[in-house]
Amino acid sequence: MTHHPDITALPDLSVGLGRVGPVRTRMPIYLDMLPPCNAGCPAGENIQEWLRLIKAGEDERAWRQLTRDNPFPAIHGRVCYHPCESACNRQDLDSSVSIHSVERYLGDQAIEHGWSFDRPHNNTGYRVLVIGAGPSGLSAAYHLARLGHEVEIHDSADLPGGMMRYGIPEYRLPRDVLDAEVQRIVDLGVRIVNNHKVEDLLEEQRQGRFDAVFVAVGAHLSKRVDIPNQDAKRIVDAVSFLRDVASGERPVIGRRVAVYGGGNTAMDAARVARRLGAEESVIVYRRTQAQMPAHEEELLEAEREGIQMHWLRTISSMEDNDITVEIMELDENGRARGTGRFEQLEADTVILAVGQESDTKFLHNIPGMRFEDDVVQVSNSTLMTDVPGIFAGGDAVPSERTVTIGVGHGKKAARQIDAWLNRHDDTRPAKHPVVSFDMLNLWYFGDHERRVQPETDPSLRVGFDEVVGGLEPDQARFEAARCLSCGNCFECDGCLGSCPEDAIIKLGEGHRYRFDYERCTGCGTCAEQCPVHAIEMIPEQR
Repeated sequence: MTHHPDITALPDLSVGLGRVGPVRTRMPIYLDMLPPCNAGCPAGENIQEWLRLIKAGEDERAWRQLTRDNPFPAIHGRVCYHPCESACNRQDLDSSVSIHSVERYLGDQAIEHGWSFDRPHNNTGYRVLVIGAGPSGLSAAYHLARLGHEVEIHDSADLPGGMMRYGIPEYRLPRDVLDAEVQRIVDLGVRIVNNHKVEDLLEEQRQGRFDAVFVAVGAHLSKRVDIPNQDAKRIVDAVSFLRDVASGERPVIGRRVAVYGGGNTAMDAARVARRLGAEESVIVYRRTQAQMPAHEEELLEAEREGIQMHWLRTISSMEDNDITVEIMELDENGRARGTGRFEQLEADTVILAVGQESDTKFLHNIPGMRFEDDVVQVSNSTLMTDVPGIFAGGDAVPSERTVTIGVGHGKKAARQIDAWLNRHDDTRPAKHPVVSFDMLNLWYFGDHERRVQPETDPSLRVGFDEVVGGLEPDQARFEAARCLSCGNCFECDGCLGSCPEDAIIKLGEGHRYRFDYERCTGCGTCAEQCPVHAIEMIPEQR
């Protein structure tokens, strides 16, 4: 929040000793601005604050701060693609703060020490049905339960977690970590009904006397492409393949595997195939590396594990022991087109990873519900469909399909469902401006090398043990201390020491400072030296 002085109470500064001029024309104010990490987090975490608490050695308070917004720090610290770090101003100084590794540290600490959520003291009497126990559904259930609502999740799978369990391999997300963070939500009082496929939503809502519904079914259906072949059993879809492996099966795929697609699912499928014994695991993608939808770190990890990439290639047919691929080229608009030139690649199995769809057919009989292909159309501001009381989020609505975005949707939907049930407006004030790198005074900060998580050597990654390790406590605290506190005072005393008129009053630890405007001349030294742009000079107001 921006702290403005009471302008009406300011004294007449037209005369006075020590003034810069006969009339003060400007005055300093303290303000709180939006750090870019917070602005870039799809789950809406107050990253800067929980980093500050870790730096102060208050790990549990930091965990509780973080989980106000996101119940899955141990999961997110492992699988989030951390757009917060791409936004971090520190990357322009040396390298961004390793926010994801510190978040994982907090999540692992909570599991190790048995930290739990406080159960709500109130009971609103409202019942909310959530369809789908993936990241978005679980997040919504968590936030709704903390608001005092009774929540029940219906999910078609054997166990909760959605694509976190059945799509993300164990070497990235160990199942004991997933189970621990899901169990905390159950301990809040959320009821999860597994092996329950919803066929008629309105009837389900009526029988359960639910006052509102949140649909978060995920994207568990693979898109198909027609590849002429002699043995259909040698072509499998990536979602089913990953799901079978996550369920404990070990499908026979042969020595040579080709994965068709360029997304994160394709990278996971290729890496899993290597762990199942494939001597060769290759990616075939019809566009260029620059055009692939997979995150760069997923590609790099796949290449480190020996996955070969075949860019500008599309599979045209599959024979006994190989596949025929057509060489593609980009046209003047950057679209891939065939060249009529072909080559052969050896492959015993082809895994299709060409996209996923949400299974939303059970909603199509609801009057007034709108769709575009497989996704439900909702209000951007409320996530409510055109049917009052039915909300949707995660992979079921138009959005990028990641765990973090799904969790953010769940949080937003819970807030909007609560507002709809209680007939109140949940309009939020506009956010503060984001602090950019060029607004900081970096004299205060030295270069400090980013702490790196340990990783298993690629040559030793033969099973499904976790590949990336966690930070030690001293490393996590060091990394948290690398935060520049962009836009928010961290009480460095720089303004206090720089003021020539002693016009700054320190209010005590945690309470920051205030200006004595009777002494202030408007010279601006306080703002000029502030490392984090927590002071601005504004025109004198009379």
